Amino acid sequence: MILNKIIVLIGYMGSGKTAVGKELSNLMNLPFIDLDTLIEKEENKSIDKIFSENGELYFRNLENKYLNNILRGSDIKIISLGGGTPCYFNAINVLNNNKNIVTVFLRSSAEILAERLFKEIDKRPKIKFLTSKKNLVDYIRKHLFERNQFYNQSKYVIDTDDKSIISLAYEVKSILT
Repeated sequence: MILNKIIVLIGYMGSGKTAVGKELSNLMNLPFIDLDTLIEKEENKSIDKIFSENGELYFRNLENKYLNNILRGSDIKIISLGGGTPCYFNAINVLNNNKNIVTVFLRSSAEILAERLFKEIDKRPKIKFLTSKKNLVDYIRKHLFERNQFYNQSKYVIDTDDKSIISLAYEVKSILT
């Protein structure tokens, strides 16, 4: 039984981490923290603005700082990470080596991710320069190639393609009970 652990959702942007996390929070009556939303609130700036004003390295340092702050508490909760969070500062190992944390990778295909992300491309600082869905698919494939080595270290992997948010939340819950 894993219900007494912090649940950390990992995956590429657009994989459904936030939506599944919120739904799972409702199902399990646990608090939910979206790391990107927390950073925006604490810094009083959008992620896009942090990237444009200070660059990615500055953002990754902030991300690491806030993740470590969240993990200091022992309260059971659900955390949705940013897409790059597990790939920097040894974060995936820190998460997996903590006996109070269970990591779940929400795996999506590049095509599905591109379909979801293209609709909101202007809100995503790392992809807003891409002008076609084909370029976006190529970009995502390259990133997934680099990031999957980190994502796949998660304790559990769930495929998200062609599944609803509610069914994914129930699937995550089922592996935790």
